[in-house]
Amino acid sequence: MASVKRVARDATIIAWRNLLNLRRTPGSVIAALVQPVMFVLLLAYVFGGSLGGADYRTFLMGGIFAQAVTFNAAFTALGLAHDMDKGIVDRFRSLPMPRMAVILGRTISDLTMSAVTLAVTSLCGLLVGWRIDTSPGEALLAYLLILFFAFAMSWVGATIGLMARSVEVAQSAGLIWLFPVTFVSSAFVSTATMPGPLRTVAEWNPVSATATAVRRLFGNPPPGGIVQGDAWPVVHALPYALLCAAAITAAFMVMALSRFRHVTVG
Repeated sequence: MASVKRVARDATIIAWRNLLNLRRTPGSVIAALVQPVMFVLLLAYVFGGSLGGADYRTFLMGGIFAQAVTFNAAFTALGLAHDMDKGIVDRFRSLPMPRMAVILGRTISDLTMSAVTLAVTSLCGLLVGWRIDTSPGEALLAYLLILFFAFAMSWVGATIGLMARSVEVAQSAGLIWLFPVTFVSSAFVSTATMPGPLRTVAEWNPVSATATAVRRLFGNPPPGGIVQGDAWPVVHALPYALLCAAAITAAFMVMALSRFRHVTVG
């Protein structure tokens, strides 16, 4: 119990340090906030007219939420790689601090950024006509699910940041996987129009499950032109999304800690 409290205390201190350092890089904060707003406006008004109009704009927001927190994984990768490059991690290593606290502090601070991104994206959604048509409890569960998925994605970003050999590599590696993961999904379109193998990948994609579960919890049904399949992860989107977030967190936490021990040896 004492060790858990120590990890929590040290991780909180590092998370606060990371949040304070955001004042030195306001451009990255602005980018994290502007990006989902840009996708909302582009998809809602450039493609939305041919995909369902106002109904599509409401449907779109579940996918935007899932995409926004997934893209924030690049924020984690870049921040951790920057700390490695500047020797900050070596300084942390010289302190009587658990290894887990260093990475957990990064993921907690970036989870805070994801919460801010979520708030800004929600406001943008309200401006384009999105509404929550369910109970406050279901809406709260939807937001908690998005943040849980954001926490899982931050561990993916942390692993990439620790594996990268430089900030430049982390920036490229942190972004290159995000587009296929978010667009080969049901975040923005129906998977019914995709070729067989690609459709299967999209249906089992955790981004699809998160977006679908969030839409149902918010009461945002798909417009007439978007057909949802009957695959297991589509029908059981909420439990599958929770299972995926938990599995991703556990797997990448182990990989990140293993990599952290390796890069901080000697």
